[in-house]
Amino acid sequence: MAVNRTPVLKRCRSLDLDPTFLGYDKKSNRTKIHGNKKMSEYGLQLREKQKAKFIYGVLEKPFRNYYEKADRMKGMTGENLMVILESRLDSIVFRMGFARTRREARQIVDHKHILVNGKQVNVPSYLCKAGDVIEVREKSKSLQRYKDIVEVTGGRLVPEWMDSDLTSLKGTVKNLPTREMIDVPVDEMLIVELYSK
Repeated sequence: MAVNRTPVLKRCRSLDLDPTFLGYDKKSNRTKIHGNKKMSEYGLQLREKQKAKFIYGVLEKPFRNYYEKADRMKGMTGENLMVILESRLDSIVFRMGFARTRREARQIVDHKHILVNGKQVNVPSYLCKAGDVIEVREKSKSLQRYKDIVEVTGGRLVPEWMDSDLTSLKGTVKNLPTREMIDVPVDEMLIVELYSK
């Protein structure tokens, strides 16, 4: 499996991205935004695509597949793409506060700690639907790891399109988000322009 081993903060710096969108603490943000160099239109489009791929931890081929799926759906392709990325299981686990960072959320799903509607799912790219109940399996709830996670994520705001109960480590996807509900600093229109060339 392809893994990008570039340090997270270094990637954030190169993409002009605030590490808090990945779940990293503001204090660890030693990123300095350098004077913006003039970028070509293609450069801007490519950077937005790389930013979205980096935030959600998606490689090129699956990202392209998401784009094609979003293109076939009704409505705006860019908005559909962001909703698909946001409804991935690892993203939802992170948003509900069951993980400190997006990478940790992916690992928690990989290690079979998560149940979707009572069934174990260990695929981070699993797309959740409205009404899905996401919870940490009973055996894992007592682990020290989750006590530490809840301590860190307890004050985090849970998006309005989902419910999350950190005491029982259980949450529900009330409905899929609209683009306005997704606070990710990506200009999806540039990604659409890049792919539609």
